[in-house]
Amino acid sequence: MTMVNAFDASTAGALGETEAAMIARRAQLLGPAYRLFYERPVHPVRGEGVWLTDAGGRRLLDAYNNVVSVGHCHPHVVAAICRQAAVLNTHTRYLDRTILDYSQRLLATLPSGLEQVMYTCTGSEANDLALRVARHVTGRGGVIVTANAYHGVTEATAELSPSLGPTVAPGARIRAVAPPGEGADAGARFASDVRAAIADLEASGHGLAAILFDTVFSSDGLLVRVDGIPEAVAAVKVAGGVLIADEVQGGFGRTGEALWGFTRHGLSPDIVTMGKPMGNGHPVAAVVFRPEVIAPFGASVRYFNTFGGNPVSCAAAAAVLDVIEGEGLLANARAMGKRLDEGLRAIAVRFPAIGAVRCVGLFAAADIVDEAGCPDGAAAARVVNRMREAGVLISATGPHGHTLKIRPPLIFSREHVALLLETLHDALAD
Repeated sequence: MTMVNAFDASTAGALGETEAAMIARRAQLLGPAYRLFYERPVHPVRGEGVWLTDAGGRRLLDAYNNVVSVGHCHPHVVAAICRQAAVLNTHTRYLDRTILDYSQRLLATLPSGLEQVMYTCTGSEANDLALRVARHVTGRGGVIVTANAYHGVTEATAELSPSLGPTVAPGARIRAVAPPGEGADAGARFASDVRAAIADLEASGHGLAAILFDTVFSSDGLLVRVDGIPEAVAAVKVAGGVLIADEVQGGFGRTGEALWGFTRHGLSPDIVTMGKPMGNGHPVAAVVFRPEVIAPFGASVRYFNTFGGNPVSCAAAAAVLDVIEGEGLLANARAMGKRLDEGLRAIAVRFPAIGAVRCVGLFAAADIVDEAGCPDGAAAARVVNRMREAGVLISATGPHGHTLKIRPPLIFSREHVALLLETLHDALAD
C-alpha cells in the first residue's frame, strides 16, 4: 500500500548528504515498514509552540501534528513531566494520588454515566481494550466501522481500519459501511446501512458487539454536517450492541464546540476512547466506561498495562487540561477555526481545484479535484509538498488521498492562520 503523502525512498539520492545518510541508516536499523512524510522528509531538531526548527535552522509552521495540541514543548507540560519524574514513576499496582486526582478531573468533563476510566499508552491500545470490553459484555464479536476508518495498529484494531489499505484484510467479524452524510436522504441511508450490517452479522453467527467511529470521521475525509447517526445508534442498541466513541482525533477541544466530539452528534456513548493529544506528546491514552459496561469484564478479567496511568503520564495529562482551561483554547479553536474556514472558502472561490471545504474548530479539510470535479490525489500531494517547501506542514487524507488535512495546535493565532492561507494560495497558484 502507498501511504498518502509518503516519501519515495528511491529518490533519497537527490537529497542532501546528511539526510540521505540518515535515511539509509533508518532502513538498515529500523527495517522496511516505517514510512516518512513528504517528498523531501522533514528533519526537525527542535519544537516550540506552533513551530518546528529543522537541522538547517529553518522554522516550519506545524499545521498538522495534533499530538502536541497545546503546542510543541509547552513549558507548563514540560515542567509537570520533569517535576513528577524527579519524584516517582511506577505502575498502577501501587496506591498513588496522581492517577486518582487526574481521573476525577477527567471524568468531570464527560456526561453523567461515564464514570470509570482505564489507562493505556496509545490510542490503538485504548481501542483494543474497548473492543475486548464490548465483546465481553455483549457476548458477541461483530463490530461496525466506517468505510475508510482508522482505529489503530494492533492486530485487533488494524482489522477494523480500512484506511490501512488492502494489504490489511478486514476481520470476518467486521462490517464497514459508507460514512454518514448531510441531509435526510443521507441520514436514512446511513441508518439503513447500519441495520443491514447488523442483520448480516447476526446471520453470520457473529452477532453485534459494537459500532465504533471517530467522532470527526477524520480518515473518511473529515465530515462536519452529518445525519442519521442517532438513528443508527438506536438500531445498534436495539440489537444489544454498545457505542464506542473514538475521540483520539476529535477530543480535547479540537472541535472548538466542546471538549469531546461526540457531543456534536447528540450521543451518549457507552465507551469513549482517547489518546494522541491527551499528554501533548507524552504517550498516554485512556478508555472511559459506563460502570455497567465494564463491570462484567472487571469481575472476570485481570487487566494490567505496565505504563498505562503511571504518575508521569497522569501529570502530563493534567497539565494539558490546565493549559486548555487556563489559555482558553476551546474558544481559540472556535475563533481561529472560523477564520480558517472563511479563508479556505475565499480561496476556493478563486481556485476551482478546491471542490469543497469542511471545518470543525481547528480541524479543516479541503478536497482537491480535477477539471471534471473528480478526486485528484496526485494534485493534493503536489499541494502538500509545495507547502512543505514553503515552510508550512499539512497532510492529506480520505479514501482517494485528495483531501488536504489541516490540523494545527490549538494555540494557533491570527498570524498563523494568515500564513497558512497565504502559503496554500501560492501553492495552488503554482
